[in-house]
Order: sequence, then C-alpha cells, then structure tokens
Amino acid sequence: MLDFMVKGLSACAAAFQFLTRLPVPVSLQYNDALFRRSVLFYPLVGAVLGLLLAAAGWALQGWLAPGVTSALLLSLWAAMTGGLHLDGLMDTADGILSHRSRERMLEIMKDSRVGAMGVIACSLLLLCKWTLLQQWLPLSWNGTAFLLPLVPLWSRWYMVVAIACWPYAREGQSGGGLGGFFRGLGARHLAVHTALALLLSAALVSLGGYSPLSSRGLLLIGAAAAASGLAGAALSRWIARKLGGLTGDTYGAMNELLETLLLLVVFSCIG
Repeated sequence: MLDFMVKGLSACAAAFQFLTRLPVPVSLQYNDALFRRSVLFYPLVGAVLGLLLAAAGWALQGWLAPGVTSALLLSLWAAMTGGLHLDGLMDTADGILSHRSRERMLEIMKDSRVGAMGVIACSLLLLCKWTLLQQWLPLSWNGTAFLLPLVPLWSRWYMVVAIACWPYAREGQSGGGLGGFFRGLGARHLAVHTALALLLSAALVSLGGYSPLSSRGLLLIGAAAAASGLAGAALSRWIARKLGGLTGDTYGAMNELLETLLLLVVFSCIG
C-alpha cells in the first residue's frame, strides 16, 4: 500500500514537472513506467493551471482595461507551462504546412529553429486566445473562476487519448523524441484518467454554483468533453495521415488548439 502511494505521488509530481514550470521540488528517477503513470494526472495538472489562471483573472478584474488584463493572463498561461505546448504548435505547423514528404516533415519538426509557418500559427492562436479571454472578463468571477479550469483540464485529457489511440510517428527512428516515453498506454490508463477528469469537472462545476447533475452542469461537462474528444480526434486523424502517426510536438499543438476551442465552447455554455 505504501509503495502504491509513493508511486502515485511520484507520478503526480512527474506530471507537474513535465507539463508546467510550477515549483515541484522533488527529485525523481524518470523512466518509461513513470511517464506512463504520470499521464493519469494530466487532467489534475490542467485543473490546477486553470485555477491559478482564474485566480489571477479575479485579482486583476476591474483594475485594468480588458485588453491589458487579457494579455497579462495570456502571458501567465504561457509562463506556467514554459511555452512547452506553443513550441509544439510551432514545430508542427512548420513541418505539416511545408507540404513535403513524411520524412522531411519529421526532420523539420525536430529542427530547433522556428520557420514562417510556425510564427504565423502561434501568432494567430495567441490572438484568438487573447480575444476569447476578453469575452470571459466581464463575467462575474465568483462562480466563473471555477469553470475556466475546464478548458485546460479537458485539453490535457485529450492529450492522453491521442497518446494511447494513435501510433507514434517516430517509432524506430534514432533519437526518437519525448513522445516516445509514453508508449504502452492502454485501456486501464484511459479509464482511470477519464474518471479523474470527470470527478474534477464535477467538483469544479459544483464550486461554480451548478449541480453536476443539473441540466447546466451536465451541459458544461458534456460540451467540454465532447468538443475535446471530437475535435481532437479529427485533428489526430488529419495529422496522422500526414506523418504516419503523432509525435510529442503534435500532442502539444493539439492541446493549444483544443484550449482555444474550449474557451469558446465553455463560454457559450455559461452564457
């Protein structure tokens, strides 16, 4: 039992260390098994990031113009993740939008330099997020602060689905990539991390002033889950056709795109 708890805490710490720049002062022995266990806590990581972002929005509300506040929140959002997923978005855009062969696309995505397509994709996405955050700011943050975390929670939920359900594009390549550490996820991982996502969502909706079993509560959770799952699956299929699978960069790119979509979906459900 003690060993199980230690492994669980280590996996949770690994998830926060890998996905965020939040201080987690724990020394871990990283291996494939730890990476696989850590994905169970990805929804929790998203919920914590969302709560911190919402707390900042609540603290800044009314002090500055909406455009300035939105820019500060967006900067905090990127800082908390170290730009990890934005980097994946830029690399993915550079590779896929080059319209080269599969092998050349993968080579471009491994290049540390950012090209024109990556800059354009990142700029447009940040512009969309900035605009959508401004729509959230006029809302009362008394309850809304607990609903914003549904956005990063469900986007990270889908990352695990993508890892488990689509092949890894760099399988067998020398050098591999970070995404290769997560190979071997199965139905048990998906079931546990989905259950955690639903429990966290129910808690957030309750704190937001809605019963999880009420029509509005079910709408919020269902819409976030459905939007993430359906849009994520469409993105995964499109990218996998181009690359023969997915990579660590594409996981990050999908997270960013799904966050942007979910900002709109969850806001629409609140309104």
